[in-house]
Amino acid sequence: MAKKAKSQFVCQNCGYSSPKYLGKCPNCGSWNSMVEEVIQETADRRVRTTLTGQKMQPTKIADVVPKKEPRVQTKLAELNRVLGGGVVPGSLILIGGDPGIGKSTLLLQVSQQLAAIGGTVLYVSGEESAEQIKMRAQRLGAIDTEFYLYGETDMSEISKAIENIRPDYVIIDSIQTMTQPDITSVAGSVSQVRETTAELLKIAKTNGIAIFIVGHVTKEGSIAGPRMLEHMVDTVLYFEGEKHHSFRILRAVKNRFGSTNEIGIFEMEEGGLKEVANPSQVFWKNA
Repeated sequence: MAKKAKSQFVCQNCGYSSPKYLGKCPNCGSWNSMVEEVIQETADRRVRTTLTGQKMQPTKIADVVPKKEPRVQTKLAELNRVLGGGVVPGSLILIGGDPGIGKSTLLLQVSQQLAAIGGTVLYVSGEESAEQIKMRAQRLGAIDTEFYLYGETDMSEISKAIENIRPDYVIIDSIQTMTQPDITSVAGSVSQVRETTAELLKIAKTNGIAIFIVGHVTKEGSIAGPRMLEHMVDTVLYFEGEKHHSFRILRAVKNRFGSTNEIGIFEMEEGGLKEVANPSQVFWKNA
């Protein structure tokens, strides 16, 4: 006799699970957010080791030798300041914003700059084809040979590509389109977002790869998906602005490698995003 598959109902806002359907989530209070998901026995992707692959051992705080994180400077001084001085290898950075605000444009420009200074970049897109991304890249500037495009949503295939190419930087656009093949829930669900982020976190920490994740924002202004997504990453950036105006603001709401008191201001032009070094002067002229 075939074994009956077990299922549970998971809140798509906070990740609360229940063996039965509930109209209102008792954890976050949202209505009609419980979705049925099949329980599968899979390995816990959140278990991590050290960068050398060794198991962590308890260590006295006096014996811990702190080391200064190396920083990689991009050509966007506004972005460097918001990140706390540059991109930290092995960090997981989440960038959220409204659709069409310029998240992909910002990361495409950053990818070109990182490739130009000698880094290998893998840009993974689940929303656009490689041809569409190249057309936009040509409009933004020169294209480097160490810049790889990959239109894929399967995390198992993405992990293989990272292992083969061994890039220094990875861009995931967006996390809501990525899926784990051994999880039955649809892309963007709590289970998919949690497990794909855990897989990316493990890749970043064990290989020293800086990974940028694009996250969609809900109408309430928060990043779509469970709140645990923001807790898992090292840095959370919000890219904000009005679609009908050219100015954009980049601010950090979480940063393990720097302050959250800095903001960066950009202006959207035909050739991409241009940083605004003196915003007071610009707003004074427009007044």
